[in-house]
Amino acid sequence: MSERIDILGAGLSGLASATILAREGKEVHVHDIRADSGARFDGDFQGIENWTSEIDFFDEMRSWGLDPDEFKSNGFGIIDLIHPDDTITQPITDGYAFRVIERGTDPHCIDQGFKRMALAAGVNIHYNVKKDPNECQIIAAGPKDSSAIAFGEIFHTDHPNHVAFQLNDKLAPGAYSYLIIIDGIGLICTCLWRQQKKSGRYLNETIAWYDEHYELNRQPIKRVGGKGDFAIPNKYVHEGKIYVGEAGGLQDFMWGFGMRYAITSGVYAAKSILGKCDYETEIRKQLLPLVKTSAINRFLMNRLGDRAFKQIANHWMRNQKKTGDGLTFMKWVYQPGIFRRALWPIVKLGMLRKKTLTDGRTVHRMPFRKPLVRDVWEPSEGANAIGEQWKNTRKRGGNLSFGESDM
Repeated sequence: MSERIDILGAGLSGLASATILAREGKEVHVHDIRADSGARFDGDFQGIENWTSEIDFFDEMRSWGLDPDEFKSNGFGIIDLIHPDDTITQPITDGYAFRVIERGTDPHCIDQGFKRMALAAGVNIHYNVKKDPNECQIIAAGPKDSSAIAFGEIFHTDHPNHVAFQLNDKLAPGAYSYLIIIDGIGLICTCLWRQQKKSGRYLNETIAWYDEHYELNRQPIKRVGGKGDFAIPNKYVHEGKIYVGEAGGLQDFMWGFGMRYAITSGVYAAKSILGKCDYETEIRKQLLPLVKTSAINRFLMNRLGDRAFKQIANHWMRNQKKTGDGLTFMKWVYQPGIFRRALWPIVKLGMLRKKTLTDGRTVHRMPFRKPLVRDVWEPSEGANAIGEQWKNTRKRGGNLSFGESDM
């Protein structure tokens, strides 16, 4: 009889592990408290980055036996980079800097693509089940706490496919906002790395900005939101359980690009169980340096304002002019060089807080920081009009997938 493997969490990392293990003849059972894979998302667009490795991630997936053709994706080699003073420049690279995919329960979403691969491999998936983590060998559960939140509006538009990324400390305190348009559906999102009262005003102000600068002909559909929990554990294998993806703190502290880390960690977990690598060693060698570097970058960004954001944007474009490739700057940002390694003890002490989790692990996690004085401002007339537009959309049936008090 084949060895039985139980996995907690039917997200990307859990299903990646399950697929590889099942193909090797293991009896695999995946348990999830939700009704379906992707159920904690609501049609959100997210990105899979291509700058933390020289290998295109889809090629890497194929080398693991995972098929990226199972879900819809749109690759981008050029974006609008919006400076804090509203200047718009365009980082550009040959190939793809990142790919945009959709999260959720629709057939074309990445979550459903991974589900199909797992089922085809013979994985047994159990939804609407609360499984004891102590009965599982792999823990792939989602976030428990909040270190940051994101609010977005999904809308119809006749604008061509487009991605814009904005550094603006007013619209997205300490973080960024973005616009993604794929095949007539758009998402405007703002990320908050500092706690705010009446957080919805940031989204309204952000939408008003994009409406003013892009011809969107925006027709709201729904508003979405999500949270991110950013923590670095002292170990990735604990009491016989392997922690992957968000459960293992394998997230990008800087931009929030976590899917590549999640899928990669799921693959390593499967290989470790199959005796092909040591999970703890592999994570510390391949992923932890990237996570630490992103945490150091987040520490610096949390302390910057628009003046410094402008300098970052200018440096990005100067680097592109020098190298001929806008992706080289992003690759440099994630290199764990001497300067960043020297900063790590300061970051660990100044930004992270030690916490003991209920499962007995110790982590250093990033708390949701308090607001700054500069975060308090009155909404513009345009933002107030956006707020009224959304109220009317709600009356006509527009869905809100996040807490009413937050929006």
